[in-house]
Order: sequence, then C-alpha cells, then structure tokens
Amino acid sequence: MKFFGYTIAACALAIGGAAHAETTVKVAYDADPVSLDPHEQLSGGTLQLSHMVFDPLVRWTQDLQFEPRLAESWEQVDALTTRFHLRDGVKFHSGNEMTAHDVDWTFDRLKESPDFKGIFALFTDVKVIDDDTFDLITSEPYPLVLHTATYIFPMDSAFYTGTTAEGKDKAELVKHGDSFASRNVSGTGPYVISEREQGVKVVFDRFGGYWDSASKGNVDKIILTPIKEDPTRVAALLSGDVDFIAPVPPTDLKRVGENDGTNLITMPGTRIITFQMNQNRVEAFKDARVRMAIDYAVNNAGIVERIMRGFGTVGAQASPAGYLGYDESLTPRYDVEKAKALMAEAGYADGFEITMMAPNNRYVNDDKIAQAVASMLSKINIKVDLQTMPKAQYWPKFDERAADMMMIGWHSDTEDSANFHQFLSACPDDATGNGQYNSGGYCNAEADALMNASNSETDPEKRANMLRQLEGILYNEAAFIPLHWQNLAWGARSGVHAEDIVNALNFPYFGDLVVD
Repeated sequence: MKFFGYTIAACALAIGGAAHAETTVKVAYDADPVSLDPHEQLSGGTLQLSHMVFDPLVRWTQDLQFEPRLAESWEQVDALTTRFHLRDGVKFHSGNEMTAHDVDWTFDRLKESPDFKGIFALFTDVKVIDDDTFDLITSEPYPLVLHTATYIFPMDSAFYTGTTAEGKDKAELVKHGDSFASRNVSGTGPYVISEREQGVKVVFDRFGGYWDSASKGNVDKIILTPIKEDPTRVAALLSGDVDFIAPVPPTDLKRVGENDGTNLITMPGTRIITFQMNQNRVEAFKDARVRMAIDYAVNNAGIVERIMRGFGTVGAQASPAGYLGYDESLTPRYDVEKAKALMAEAGYADGFEITMMAPNNRYVNDDKIAQAVASMLSKINIKVDLQTMPKAQYWPKFDERAADMMMIGWHSDTEDSANFHQFLSACPDDATGNGQYNSGGYCNAEADALMNASNSETDPEKRANMLRQLEGILYNEAAFIPLHWQNLAWGARSGVHAEDIVNALNFPYFGDLVVD
C-alpha cells in the first residue's frame, strides 16, 4: 500500500546513502493505531504513532524535562507570548519543507479537533514572524505553555490541502470515520508508513530525509503486529518471533525478567484507571450517595493485589503522588456494609440493573478488572450487564455514551493535575472541549472554577492548593470510581536497547532505538 505519490522504497534508504544490512525490529502491541490522523483521537495509541511519523515542537525526556525537537529554542516575549525558533531545513515525508506556516495550519486544526481543543483552550493564536519563527499566544498567563507544546506535531499543510478524487477536503477531521488524513500521512518523523492493514500489521520504514542526524537510532524497519492476547504476545517475545512487546502483563513479569535472552523494563505509571457513572442514563447516579456506595463497594486494593499482582498503585483520586493536586489525605474506601447503608439511605436497597462497557485490549487486564467490578457491585444489588470489546470498537461506543458505566484510563496530557478534571470530570462543553471524555455527565461549577483559576495561577503553592481543593470536591462527591494508577512494563530481546527509548508517558521514541 502506498501513501504518497512517490516511492516509499526511496525513503527507506539509510541516512547518508551508505549500503548496509537492513535492521528490522518486530514489535507487538496489544492493539494497533485506529487511525493515522494525529488529531482524530486523544489517546495513547495516537500519540505513540505520532512520535514515529511526526515530531513535536518539544518532547519530554525520561526524567520529565523538556527537550528541543522541531523547535530548537524558545523564549518568553511577554506574559502572554512565547516565541519559538524552528530548525531550518526540516523536510516532510512528501519532500515539502516545514515552516512556521505549517505550525500555524496545524494549530488551527488542533483548535477544531473535538478531542484536542480542550488542551489548547487558553491558546488564542500562532503568529508567524517568518518561515522559521512564530509566536504562541495565550489569552492569559499560563504556566503550562511548554507542556502543551509537546502536543503540537506540525503537519504537512500542502499535503493535506486540496480535495480527494471523491471531492472531499483532505484536511477533513472525521472521528471514527474514513477520511484522507485517517489513511494518509506526511510528517517529519523518523519513519514513513509503507504498509498498513488495520488490525493485522503496520510497516514503518526509516525516512531517508530525516532531519535528526545526531540520533543514534539504527533501525531501518519496524513491523508492528497487534496481539491482543497477553499469553500469545509474551510467547512471541520468548520464542524470538518478535523483538519488543508492550505491555507485559503482571502475570508474566517474572517470566520475562528471568528469561535468558529477554529484558524486562518497568516504570511507575501515572495513568489512572476509572469507571464513570452516566447520570444522563441512570437517574440513581445523580444521587451522590449512590455514587459513593459504588465507590465503597469496589475493592480497588483487592484488584491491584489479585488481578494486577501488585503491579499498580491503589488510587482514590486522579492525581498521582508528585503532581500538584495530589492529596495524601484522600484514601481508598472499601466497606461493603457502608455501601449497603448508603444504597438504603438513597432509597435503592433493592438495587437496580445497569449496563457496563470496557475495552479488552487497551489497559492492562481491563476485561478482568471490569468483570471484578461487576461482581463487586452485585453485593449491593446492582446487576450488571457487562460487554467488553477491542478498543477500535470501544472508542466509538464510548463517544456514544452507549452504556451506564464505562471504563476510561487517563494519563495527564500536560503532566499536570488540572488536565484530569478538564477531560474526565469537567462539565461537558462542546465549544471548549472540556469534559470530552466525561461519559458520566458529572458537572460541578465550583470544581470547574478551581480548574480555570489554577490554569492562570503562576504561583506553584497557590496553584497546588486550588488543585487539591478540586480533588477533594471530586472525592467527596464520588464524581467517578478511581481504581489504580497502572504501572508500565515492556519486554525486549537482548540487544534491543528499549530501556533508552521508553518513558513514563508510554510514548517510546523508536527513532532513537539502537539494536546491537
């Protein structure tokens, strides 16, 4: 399958043109990207793909510092303006040169994306100074400008401009739909996509015109195969059929770590796994006592101990330790008798029936966790009709709010507490993008006001107080059911130095991968 009007093979030559034996790495994830459009869905799979075929202005290092990428430098011009200086001579896969005008075009598209525009709510404009310089402007002082710049992956505006043979706009952004951008890609990243069969295989070839000549990465081809079943994925690594897998399930950590010929890489995670309760579908969920009862009925510590095998951190709030909003006084609550009393107090002692949906290949043990939660709710007379499905089918259902309770995991896009509330529990607002992943319909004006105030507060101590107050409101109202922060685990064949490219964000930088 060809993605451009030129030959992919020509782009797969080694940088510098020197002939050498091709280095291929076979990767197995639990799922493949659902789309090639970097703005269609705000998800880990999309961002993993973006770091392979696009490049951000700035990216995070393993120790969570900022590293220049397409922007080689920046400075604060005034309280509302940050000026970025782009690297000169960067080429897109199409051969077009990247300029500040592409950044401007990309920014406008981000502001239109239902999923991404919430991140950019306080950003008003990109002002082009010249081809290599632009200003990123906010509506008020904002302490997370660089955090947000990690989400700007300049797109090839010329490539995505015009109409298809069917007369459709090439820049069209269609969620879960068939658009030009969902099937075609021209980025600045280390790899081009030479072959793709959804759910079967994606082939990435090294881009011969890649700008980062300083990168030590020496992998010419990556073949990504989705393997949903944990045992099959682990077996593929141990047998040598693949070179890198993610995730390694908790049940196989020891096996992969102690096996000759493979290495286990682990990190503490900051992705909170939760369930949301849809107040628009279930009248009982509008009662905070019922939501609290569900929270008391769910043994999240037991889930971490038995299902996650200890490979996770029990959560009672969205913010993990180390984030400004983390409040150590907010502790998990598990008490079935208390849960029953709350149900009776709310008038639901006899319970009710609900539907529940969860993915079965997005989060570690997601289907087993959902089954456990459904079983726990039966103890307070809530009968659950549970359906699990692959993430490619799950996300359209999530966007439809197709069940009464739905699973959602979230890693803060900005490595900041406010982002959790902005997307998971803020009052849903199509205009701003707030609450885009709030399938519960929870809404609290005081919580939203604290989030908005924190976004323009530059004093860290004051900001931390606001964010802790926000977490307290959500905890006291049981706005959602927090389960745990999911730890990260990757497995790699010996000689594949994946330890240098993985990070707490779970966006491996494959362009820098070195294989012996």
